[in-house]
Amino acid sequence: MASSMQDLIHRHRPHRFPQVLASLMVAMGPLATGLGRGYSSPALASMQIPLPVNHTYKHPYHFTITPDEGSWIASLSLLGAFFGGIPGGIAMGYGRRNVLIAVSLPFALCWLLTVFASNVKMVYASSFLCGLFSAVVSLVTPVYISEIAHPDIRGCLCSVAKLAASVGMLLSFLLGVYLDWRQLAMVASIAPVLLFLALMLVPETPSYLLYSRREKEAQSSLLWLRGGDDITLELETMRANINEMKNEDETFQESLVTCYRELTTDLAKPLLITCGLMVFQKFSGANAFNFYAVPILSEAFVGINPYSAAVVVGLLQILAGMVSSVLIDTAGRLPLLIVSNLLMSVALAGFGTFLYVNETMSATAGKDWMPLTCALVFQVAYSLGISPIAWLYIGELFPLKHRGLGAIANSVSYACSFASVKTFVDFQNLLGLYGAFWLYSIIALVGLIFTIVIVPETKGTGLQEMQTKGPSPERYIPIYEPGTQNRMLS
Repeated sequence: MASSMQDLIHRHRPHRFPQVLASLMVAMGPLATGLGRGYSSPALASMQIPLPVNHTYKHPYHFTITPDEGSWIASLSLLGAFFGGIPGGIAMGYGRRNVLIAVSLPFALCWLLTVFASNVKMVYASSFLCGLFSAVVSLVTPVYISEIAHPDIRGCLCSVAKLAASVGMLLSFLLGVYLDWRQLAMVASIAPVLLFLALMLVPETPSYLLYSRREKEAQSSLLWLRGGDDITLELETMRANINEMKNEDETFQESLVTCYRELTTDLAKPLLITCGLMVFQKFSGANAFNFYAVPILSEAFVGINPYSAAVVVGLLQILAGMVSSVLIDTAGRLPLLIVSNLLMSVALAGFGTFLYVNETMSATAGKDWMPLTCALVFQVAYSLGISPIAWLYIGELFPLKHRGLGAIANSVSYACSFASVKTFVDFQNLLGLYGAFWLYSIIALVGLIFTIVIVPETKGTGLQEMQTKGPSPERYIPIYEPGTQNRMLS
């Protein structure tokens, strides 16, 4: 009897492999963005060397840059990302897969602009455009994965995309030791090409196809993603809910009322939650730490090589991302966010306190393990919780027909990235390095309060277009249904 029950359960569980395969293929996009994010740290050092590294001859277009030009190269990618969010959200109306296909090859060509650059202005343009395309990829990828994944593994698969970005950043750090900035840019251009090729093998999301009235394609897509399992009930549920969302027969006055109601009930909280999480994510100090890791660690450490410590931090980010991909669908989103913000606040406060003691008392010789522990705890906590989950919520909280509005949170994220990187030196000059980290600790603490009060749990819940309607007592209660309290839904 037990064996028969196990067989029955196994038979009715959707096949996961096609969903995992599609997610891994689409993760080539985040890998490309991660390569770009980690590019500036080793590349800027290479650009400031009078002669090309690892070369026995002078490149015909060789030039060097000043520190000020280097800061613009690093920050222009973030500025480009800010301007890429909104167009990316609008473009999603033409299909998630289609958007990724459209930007992948131009993304690669922008890296080639750096490879063959003859002056710093060409690198400026490349940095800005790569940032723009990175923003589109970062926005569309979690939405694509959210729409193809079964609720039981959706969080895990979305975390894989975030993990791919961390792997890309670490690859840039490691390869930058051996390659000059042109060679590293050539390597970075490969990932978008791989994304383009991988997208040829995966389908468009069933939700988008149904919303576009492409019924047969939606059925084929869902059948492929579910590994040949019976999709009748799931498809019917999606179709009914999408048709209900459209409300095609509304009058103009009714449309105005509907827009106002959707803005105040369906969209206000998703916008508040996703934009709020992005603000706390970017001003937690993680961005500043990643961009200025070696200088920060050089000031904190005495007997430890800061370059080696930076690589260790990068490796731990990947390991924490792997753990997060498992816990996110078992422990849930909300507990991970709470633990993440709490540990970040404590670790940042500890790091700042060590720097203060080191600066005022000079009594920290032989105690490098203290700031190293704080730095590692901070990075692990960041990668475990707020880093992947803030992006996951973009794909989960917005209704299907308004999911492109996640571009607002995307743009907020990159605007905050630009601001946090640019203001770090100002904070350091105004408050001291220890004061800057104390400030980041306070911001993480405010983020913890925001998470507890505002952010809902979405573990195991279907996306809006997949929620079963009807009087059944097992009917899913929408997160933002009037009267529903902010709580951890099971």
